Amino acid sequence: MPYLESAQHLSASAAGALMTLFVLGMICIGPVVGMLTSRHPARRSWMLLTVIAADALIWTAVLTYPGPAPHWLLVLLVLVLSAGGPGSVVGFDIARTSNPRANLGVAQAMVNMGGFSATLVVLAVMGAVMTALGGFTPEAFRLAWLVQYPVWLAAAIGVLVMRRQARDHDAARGPGEVT
Repeated sequence: MPYLESAQHLSASAAGALMTLFVLGMICIGPVVGMLTSRHPARRSWMLLTVIAADALIWTAVLTYPGPAPHWLLVLLVLVLSAGGPGSVVGFDIARTSNPRANLGVAQAMVNMGGFSATLVVLAVMGAVMTALGGFTPEAFRLAWLVQYPVWLAAAIGVLVMRRQARDHDAARGPGEVT
């Protein structure tokens, strides 16, 4: 909300409408991600990489736009970002199916803590950047959002490195066998 109001110069009601669209987008995208995950389990890592790439691309478009972004671009931003929640659940599915039953608690805790820890670090660094640059100014927001890029890169590398191990485990388990 502060970004939409301060940097994008939207009214509180317009920013609120975008937040509502974000929730509706998650509600609509969630079942699609679930269906795709169940029908194409070997492609789950591609879903994660697609969400990461889409986030990076849409933020790049918004952040490089001179001045406030047009409303259609902000709507697209919100819709792309609404895939993040459902997309992150794919990580839990990979952890569930790619680890021995005895390790599921630890595996799912690692997925959960990794996501939350990354979020907290990004938020703290963004806050520090914005404080150093004078608060809720368009330029401060623009630079603070850049903090996400190294995290996306680390996440993409992690997915690429770990997907081979997950696929090898799935292949060794055999068809129809559930962990």
